[in-house]
Amino acid sequence: MDSSLMERLARLGPIRAAPRASSGSPAVFVLRHPVTDPIPRTIDPTMLLVYHGMTMLRGKRAIEAMLDDGRVTVELPLVENPDAVIRGMAQAGIEAVHLPPDTTVDVRALRDRLRLTREQFALRYGLEVETLRNWETGKREPDTTARSYLRVIANAPDLVADAHQAAPSA
Repeated sequence: MDSSLMERLARLGPIRAAPRASSGSPAVFVLRHPVTDPIPRTIDPTMLLVYHGMTMLRGKRAIEAMLDDGRVTVELPLVENPDAVIRGMAQAGIEAVHLPPDTTVDVRALRDRLRLTREQFALRYGLEVETLRNWETGKREPDTTARSYLRVIANAPDLVADAHQAAPSA
């Protein structure tokens, strides 16, 4: 090897090993960089993502996307303790929120909380009355898309109703 190349490589310093977790379950996190904070350290959070099963390139791209967009959602394949991920990200100036595994929304309780009949709920949010009946009686379970939509309704019912009732722009 050319001695000048060896000298340049030596100046880069030692290569940092990327240890990986040996076990754990998949977990989804939303990473957010507060706009008012200075730019966070990027190497440490990237290495944390790698430790929990992401490739180095995907971890780097996730952190870059968070810096560009303000937030990014990532799935980490090997997480034993979600709180440890949250603490590790916080040390680097990044807010991490663990999204719990997909859970079924109690449609009847949601509808009751909004004080709507099945028909009113269906019309307001663009659903079929029979579909609501099947979900409420346990005959069927909402699919992934429907569960996501129901969670959005549960968190922002008026915004969803306004968005659903707005005329589509051409």
